[in-house]
Amino acid sequence: MGDAIDLTGDGGVMKKIVQRSKPDAIAPSESLPLVDVHYEGTLADTGEVFDTTREDNTIFSFEIGTGSVIKAWDLALRTMKVGEVAVITCKPEYAYGSAGSPPDIPPEATLVFEVELVACRPRKGSSVSSASDERARLEELKKQREMAAAAKEEEKKKREEAKAAAAARIQAKLEAKKGKGKGKAK
Repeated sequence: MGDAIDLTGDGGVMKKIVQRSKPDAIAPSESLPLVDVHYEGTLADTGEVFDTTREDNTIFSFEIGTGSVIKAWDLALRTMKVGEVAVITCKPEYAYGSAGSPPDIPPEATLVFEVELVACRPRKGSSVSSASDERARLEELKKQREMAAAAKEEEKKKREEAKAAAAARIQAKLEAKKGKGKGKAK
């Protein structure tokens, strides 16, 4: 969708937005440091998936800025808004470095994550809004996810239609070639 953005200035963490959030979507902040994400992590060298929440449709939650995740995630998630999907490419020094994370992530691995920011929340015990505001926020989040799913389904349908049309054109060309060789020679 957009060009890759260098979040660190040294190419260590690159972010490319795949799906933009709504303009009024919320972002992580001091009052909303807990984030919920869907993600899929792959090794840049091989494309092998090493971790995902998509298969079992789980949510991964963490607090930004506490060092509970790799540096690249702390940096990248601060720049995202709820509903946004981005591809985050992390050089080893912003991921697992020379140690890797055996057995799935080798030493000095560059990682690629497709991350969707699902929600931002306050720490437990903080009150940021009333219960009705929270319900409205969750309803809006549900609508955003449904719209994103519908858009993905529509894109898939268009790709399938384009494939079918291409196959029909190829079939027509093949049949036209078959017909040219059948006639009486003069």
